[in-house]
Amino acid sequence: MSAAALGPVVARLRAAGCVFAEDEAALLLEAASSAAALEALVGRRVAGEPLEHVVGWAEFCGLRVAVGPGVFVPRHRTETLVHEAARLVRRLRLDGRGRAVVLDLCCGSGAIGAAVAAATATTTPVELHAADVDPVAVRYARHNLAGLGGAVHQGDLFAPLPAALRGRVDVLVANVPYVPTDAIALMPPEARDHEPRRSLDGGGDGLDVLRRVAAEAGQWLAPGGTLLVETSRRQSATALAVIAAGGLSAGLVEPDEDDDGLVAFGAAPTWGDRRPPHTRSGQDRR
Repeated sequence: MSAAALGPVVARLRAAGCVFAEDEAALLLEAASSAAALEALVGRRVAGEPLEHVVGWAEFCGLRVAVGPGVFVPRHRTETLVHEAARLVRRLRLDGRGRAVVLDLCCGSGAIGAAVAAATATTTPVELHAADVDPVAVRYARHNLAGLGGAVHQGDLFAPLPAALRGRVDVLVANVPYVPTDAIALMPPEARDHEPRRSLDGGGDGLDVLRRVAAEAGQWLAPGGTLLVETSRRQSATALAVIAAGGLSAGLVEPDEDDDGLVAFGAAPTWGDRRPPHTRSGQDRR
């Protein structure tokens, strides 16, 4: 598309309230194959559809992750979760057992699993699994993980996973929905109107899904394995109690300066050792 089309698109996006109108206009022009296609894309964006759904991808940890209508858009704050998961994978001692086993639960588009695999590709081979209950999310996850050899399972939390994974997962990342039900109405319309409610709604206090994950995670983690979940600072104390109730040693990973996500972890005991396998903080990443 011609650069001459940029000005009118910027003006329309600004009028619709898009804060980053220039950047969005450039992406829409890149995605459009014709003037008619551009008009359709701009119309969708002006109507309030998330930009990522309109152009068909989201930028996440340096990757272009395919997304579309009906799929949760990965947030930049979740990159903290990826950074910690990748750090843990790189620190594993595989001792001849092949690959580190990573499970991306409530995977949505598969963005977290893809980013962890990409971040560790040159250091640690990964056996990647992902699962989600939503068939639309599973379709996108299979597309995004196809080149990484990831296996994507459809079903509710742990239910669709192969039994052979029990007790083998080194790093379990679960970006569970954690918005309290009553708070969904306060979210930006891009999220509440265009993303699946099940990817947002965490129940009365926002932690219902985390409770289910934490209660069963210990059965799937390898000795010394770790559960990582995103949480909010307001919910963090309760989230830690929930994780500890599942028999894991709980703590928080403070974000680095470039991140803004808060991650709670639960460490499974090693054989004969009830202590967490490592002490983590936002300052200990390498």
